[in-house]
Amino acid sequence: MSLFLEAAAAEVEGYVGQAGWDQRPALFALVDTARFLVDEPEMAARLGLVDSPDTSGTGLTPIEQDELPEGPLDDVLAQLGWPESVAGCAISQEIVFLPPDADATLPDDDTALEVAAAHPERREARLVVAVLRDGSSAAVLRVRPTDGGLEELLTGPELAPNLVAALLATLRED
Repeated sequence: MSLFLEAAAAEVEGYVGQAGWDQRPALFALVDTARFLVDEPEMAARLGLVDSPDTSGTGLTPIEQDELPEGPLDDVLAQLGWPESVAGCAISQEIVFLPPDADATLPDDDTALEVAAAHPERREARLVVAVLRDGSSAAVLRVRPTDGGLEELLTGPELAPNLVAALLATLRED
């Protein structure tokens, strides 16, 4: 399933990227495509999945959820839960990161985000993290180009371990 998860993360990043930069976080349910075709045939037809040449009834289908409420993302995610029919979830969010040496100069208070956002060496990126109930994860990071440069694309499950843990917690079965 890890190849399907990586493909789903890339699909979410491409979809969100169509809207351009400066977007709010977006949440997606990941459903098993074969099960979705059987359980939700009308919805699958509306999404163009029935008889689609690029969907063989396997893999994961990302389904965008309603806009997330305002507030810190960790607090919002702590309030979420998914039904058993959802195999996993993915989130896209824009982030700011600094070079390692600049990171050490950030204050340890509530102003750290503001300081990082104003830092002259900051870089902006779109991060997509996807997880499955079995604990597997995938991540895609698209770095926003600066001064006409090229976009950089990084992938790997270890790009955002804290976000992976937060998303996995939304899949817990209480």
